[in-house]
Amino acid sequence: MGEPLPVVVGLDVGGTTCNATVLDAGGRFLVNRLVETPSRVAEGPDVTVAVLAAAFAQVLELSGTPRTAAVAVGLDTPGPASADGVLSSRGATNFAGPAWRGFDFRGALERAVGLPVTYLNDANAAALYAHRQHFGADAAARSSVAAIVGTGLGGGVVEHGRVVTGAAGQAGELGHVHIPMQGLLAPDQPLPHCNCGFAGDAESVASLTGIANNLLPYWLTHHPDHELGALPIAEAAALVRGYAEKGDPLALKVFEQQAMALGRLFTVAANVTDPHAYFVGGGVVETAAHFRDWFLARVREHTVLREEQAAAAEFALVPDLDMAGARGSALAALITVTGAIPDA
Repeated sequence: MGEPLPVVVGLDVGGTTCNATVLDAGGRFLVNRLVETPSRVAEGPDVTVAVLAAAFAQVLELSGTPRTAAVAVGLDTPGPASADGVLSSRGATNFAGPAWRGFDFRGALERAVGLPVTYLNDANAAALYAHRQHFGADAAARSSVAAIVGTGLGGGVVEHGRVVTGAAGQAGELGHVHIPMQGLLAPDQPLPHCNCGFAGDAESVASLTGIANNLLPYWLTHHPDHELGALPIAEAAALVRGYAEKGDPLALKVFEQQAMALGRLFTVAANVTDPHAYFVGGGVVETAAHFRDWFLARVREHTVLREEQAAAAEFALVPDLDMAGARGSALAALITVTGAIPDA
């Protein structure tokens, strides 16, 4: 029996869990399910880095891969962070404690596992995975833009199969792109504000935070007897998606505005990068098929493309979203090691 193929490990770190996967040099994922452990970020960087080192060893064992076969690690986290994986000095999403400010996440993990570590933010990693899965052998010749709707609005831009990170690691922050609000908002609807301090950016509408802070409070004034009005706003916002799946008029108004916001965001992208594909991911499409299809159709309807662009572009969902971050970070590590994009 020959030596095992070299592998890379992908680690996706969030506010509550860490997900791990293994990818071999031939582009084959050796783990076909979610491998999840608590990330323990509230206990500080030292604890979380130890958790990641243990997750690294665990997923290799689970896949039947010897430790000596691992040649690199891919890491992704929510941002903001630099292109080198240093968290913002002002703190980062899900990493709120003082010890996390300015923390060199990539460097600390590299020292813990003794291997080179490649870093992406979580939305960039999901975007890379979606791109590779969708285009397969043609991934290196294609471009795409992905919007990941969650608590905030993450994104990723992929050109010729590689994530565009930018000089400071902030490329693909689609949530903070300003979009036209005329025709999106109702005549008496206030201009939505984002937690980043902007007003009228995409995240102020297309995110769970946007629902809680801006959309739901407004639409409840037009539906004063709605049962969601009896709940705390954060709790009510988390339930809106379920109501939309059942055809609730208030909830559908909320998601119609979110779809319009994403369409306008993709219209901006069409005039900047002119991609081959537009991907939508996140909780907004982790829903019943009928609602998911309705939402994606509305996004496409509100994306204004020239005739030539419409003929060349596709709209699709980010696949395997619970595993997309870890898989995308593993792909980034493999691309760094080999210099090539593996076939799907």
